[in-house]
Amino acid sequence: MRQLTSLDAEFLALEDARTVGHVAGLAIYEPGNRLTADAVRELIAERLHLLPPFRWRLAPVPLGVDNPYWIEDPDFDLEFHVRDLALPPPGDDRQLADQVARIASRPLDRARPLWELYVIHGLAGDRTAMLTKMHHAAVDGMSGAEVMSVILDPTPEGRDCGSAPDRRPDRMPSQLEMLGRGLLGLPRQPLRALGTVPQALAHLPHLPVVGDLPGAGLVARATRLLRRGYDGELLERPKARAPRTRFNGRISPHRRLAFGSLSLTEVKAIKAAFGVTVNDVVVALCATALRNWLLRRDELPEECLVAMVPVSVRTESERGEFGNRVSALFVPIPTAYADPRERLERAHEIMSTAKTHHQALPATLLQDMTHFVPPALAARAARVTLQLTTSPVVRPLVNCVISNVPGPREPLYCAGAQLCANYPVSVITNGAGLNITVLSYRDSMDFGIVCDREQMQDPWELMDDLRAALDEYRELTSPPPPARFTRDRAAQPRSSTTAPDASG
Repeated sequence: MRQLTSLDAEFLALEDARTVGHVAGLAIYEPGNRLTADAVRELIAERLHLLPPFRWRLAPVPLGVDNPYWIEDPDFDLEFHVRDLALPPPGDDRQLADQVARIASRPLDRARPLWELYVIHGLAGDRTAMLTKMHHAAVDGMSGAEVMSVILDPTPEGRDCGSAPDRRPDRMPSQLEMLGRGLLGLPRQPLRALGTVPQALAHLPHLPVVGDLPGAGLVARATRLLRRGYDGELLERPKARAPRTRFNGRISPHRRLAFGSLSLTEVKAIKAAFGVTVNDVVVALCATALRNWLLRRDELPEECLVAMVPVSVRTESERGEFGNRVSALFVPIPTAYADPRERLERAHEIMSTAKTHHQALPATLLQDMTHFVPPALAARAARVTLQLTTSPVVRPLVNCVISNVPGPREPLYCAGAQLCANYPVSVITNGAGLNITVLSYRDSMDFGIVCDREQMQDPWELMDDLRAALDEYRELTSPPPPARFTRDRAAQPRSSTTAPDASG
């Protein structure tokens, strides 16, 4: 048995009738492939020993007195988790997005391992799609990529992943056993919290929501003065505050999805021309697209929007451990700047400053904060916190989520079928009803835009705005056309040594 960390459990606590806690990926495979659910099941069955989260099932502790545990599912049924479905003709991208949005809106069954995989047929152009859902309690972005690296191969022929060791599934413990385990763990909870108190209090202003409470700065300064061995000045917390937008309301149970690809080569050309990073260009593209989308609706705030940017704090030694090793930046994105050059320059300055601030903070700060809430209260506390962000009397924490995840540059294959694109399908919550995540693959940047159906009816328009933003920056980096001069004979100096004009 393996106990969930308090941060892992937080992603379970966030779920309710409107909010789901899983992330997903929509992979598109080459035309004419033979990818089927049976082929995928066979591949996963051969590699199941390399996919621990695919076998984990939740064993909750009664009354929520402690965090739940993962156990090896004694009733694991691979056929349940891998499914076939087909789109009706014509099977275009919008139909696919609508189907994926419906599937992504449904919570995972907590009585089984928290993942599902759909092989989707009937796409236009004789393509096949594969949608993978995995709960954020089991994987973050980096560990989710590790899971997919087991399923995908560098060649069409596949590879030898070794033989599965003998293993016995866990026996499903009784409620009484789990209650006893939870009660035995009760004394450790205050010890865990006390162990993180000094560090968490010293960085209190940098914590989401809590950092905005009156007196947070005073408590942090007093704690730093009292701590022995503290040898460094903390940077001041950035003062950005999110304006209220349509994305800051309470979300519905329904989602919309749009997806598309931009050229990574062109993004890198812009990066080189302006001396910035790929991530800076992504932020500038998203800021430009959101600015234009809001301008058309006369809803653009005077202040810059604020985005949450997830950051992995997973070390090399933590690879293969799964679970969550994440933190986040809260950064203003330059939507208030009309000039595209200035938007990109500001994106570079903002991201550089945010990274400097983040590096000055402990990598475990987000996890330390979750230790303060007893497991029995975690779900209620998480929901109350998100409800606060939707209150009209409380300033929003963020307006949206923007995430850029680097991916492989080499072609990948699943059961012999070549992967053509891999679009992220991420999470939205109350108070942040828009998520733009991009995953690079080969020479593409594959964007997935997830939004609440009531807040944005047509996210494909925003995808068009992203393409237009790239066109705008491409034009800024293009060399000007050669100048064409019209010679005025009357203006030319007359000289006996001047040759006559060849044109006449």
